[in-house]
Amino acid sequence: MSKQPLIVVWPYTPSDMAILEQTYDVHRLWEASDKASFLRQVGPGVCAIATDGEHGVDAATMDLLPDLELIACYGVGVDAIDLAHARRRNIRVTHTPDVLTEDVADMAIGLLLACARRIPQCDGYVRQGCWPGGGPGLTTRVWGKRLGILGLGRVGRAVARRAEAFQLDVAYYDRCRFDDVPYRHFDDLATLAAEVDFLVICASADHGTTGLVGGRVLDALGQDGMLINVARGAIVDEPVLLRYLRERRIAGAALDVLEKEPPDEDDPIYRLPNVICFPHIGTATVETRRAMREFAVENLLAVLSGNRPLAPVNPEVLQAV
Repeated sequence: MSKQPLIVVWPYTPSDMAILEQTYDVHRLWEASDKASFLRQVGPGVCAIATDGEHGVDAATMDLLPDLELIACYGVGVDAIDLAHARRRNIRVTHTPDVLTEDVADMAIGLLLACARRIPQCDGYVRQGCWPGGGPGLTTRVWGKRLGILGLGRVGRAVARRAEAFQLDVAYYDRCRFDDVPYRHFDDLATLAAEVDFLVICASADHGTTGLVGGRVLDALGQDGMLINVARGAIVDEPVLLRYLRERRIAGAALDVLEKEPPDEDDPIYRLPNVICFPHIGTATVETRRAMREFAVENLLAVLSGNRPLAPVNPEVLQAV
């Protein structure tokens, strides 16, 4: 019996690829020099495509797959997938929530501490031999201060739980007010920013959040405020953020995500001493990456076997695009 065809946009781990290849006739899109010609050749009859949160699937790719029924995403973020077009085509989309929540929340707290206490800068100060000339200056306390969270979803709530251990006063901005949490809700992001010392971005990237953190919010955050982003770079108006950092109109930023990843070698963000940049590694632990890939494969196997997916993208997300 011939195997059902499957297109893989970007490779999973060797073990997960082996699982897929045992069951499906896997077509490796990332190896094709002319991807459009490749898809025209193998596309008819393909009902599923496997991808990740970075590479996604655009409308043009979907339209070269006339029989496509499922997009299985390795990752929780689906902003790189053209969800509006998937909805028009009645293509189901799955992702891998929950398994990455705690690691991303750990990263958020780590970046907050690194920004406030200037941990990378102090490490560099010692390594560069500056310590004999005196200390690097005072930093900012974390415990007992005020934390604002943009987006109180899975990751936002996990950050809030960790923040309680630092005796932080937690408040949040979200489109919804949640009655099951003790934190203050703000229905205006700038008003929240004016009331906190640290603003952590945990929201999903969509049409409603693109460029949401701009001049108005950063003005409210103020000269002593710090911004931490573990969500998506597109949520921040990056040119405005760079200007505010350069002019010291906010104290600092710690970013695991940028609008362009990786940034160009001459990007000014590298030259700013009050910025900490990480290479989008909030989920990059051995344990979580393994769990994400296994979850993505399980979603795929379930749907192609005629069963319900383990984690379909929330219908409300698809309805909103």
